[in-house]
Amino acid sequence: MSNNTKKLEAIKRANIFFKESLERCLMCPRKCAVNRIKGETGYCRAGAKAMVYSCTPHHGEEPPLSGNRGSGTIFFSHCNMKCAYCQNYYFSQLDAGKEVAVEDLANMMLSLQDRGCHNINLVSPTHFVCQILQALEKAFEKGLNIPIVYNTGGYELVETITALDGIIDIYLPDMRYADKAAAKQYSDAPDYVERNRQAVMEMKRQAGDLEIGGDGIAVKGLMIRLLVLPKGISGTKETLQFIKENIGIHTFLSIMSQYYPTFKAYDFGKIARPISAEEYKNVVDCAKLLGLNNGWVQEGPSQSDSGFFGTNIKPT
Repeated sequence: MSNNTKKLEAIKRANIFFKESLERCLMCPRKCAVNRIKGETGYCRAGAKAMVYSCTPHHGEEPPLSGNRGSGTIFFSHCNMKCAYCQNYYFSQLDAGKEVAVEDLANMMLSLQDRGCHNINLVSPTHFVCQILQALEKAFEKGLNIPIVYNTGGYELVETITALDGIIDIYLPDMRYADKAAAKQYSDAPDYVERNRQAVMEMKRQAGDLEIGGDGIAVKGLMIRLLVLPKGISGTKETLQFIKENIGIHTFLSIMSQYYPTFKAYDFGKIARPISAEEYKNVVDCAKLLGLNNGWVQEGPSQSDSGFFGTNIKPT
């Protein structure tokens, strides 16, 4: 049985699970239960059609995703969180983008493959899972055969992730917080930590540790992003301990120094500045001490999202 055949069968199973989701939306932890078919919108403001901000080869992702031909990135509008410091607020919070039909979304995926991209990178896909599955079904039938990346802020319902088993090749979640109060204050998601950890453990069960081919390109598996926030607000050290104990020491990490205050960050004193070199170094050192040596670090704190990643957490 070919890989596409297996994925098409998995999509059919998932479509049964999500059959009435657009009529009573329960896809994320918000569980708004709105009827998106009739034009009702919930917390994320997403409608019946997928909304896309951009579709392009992206060369600023982690090395095994970007490679030399780029990651085929589709940025979806809207979000199920309200991060005060969101760097993509123009389309995640202000809802810039264009509604697209399922057929058009499938064609976007095929176009990215035709342009030589190493994968299809679905950024903030949670609230459009139904439409994405319909598009993937059409794209697989037309010959899409590169890995599918689920690139998420990490506020997920474990039941939704479980339903994607056999469809997603690479999971790329954030683990944004280790503290309930911080998740509430800065992202309006008080149950983030619990939901996030449940979902990431399910991602690991499905995909396993990241597998990288001989050409240096990721084939399947889990990679966790850790955005370091000022004054230890992200609780990254606690998250690293959780990863070691529950996900495994072979987990690939992307420890990011790219935080800078934007959007509404200046309304919150503690996050109204970039992180310091010392704050970032302390997190990287903690990962090393815990034996979490797989993954990538950025060059250092920066006030712009350069997308540049170093080669490895492990010292040479």
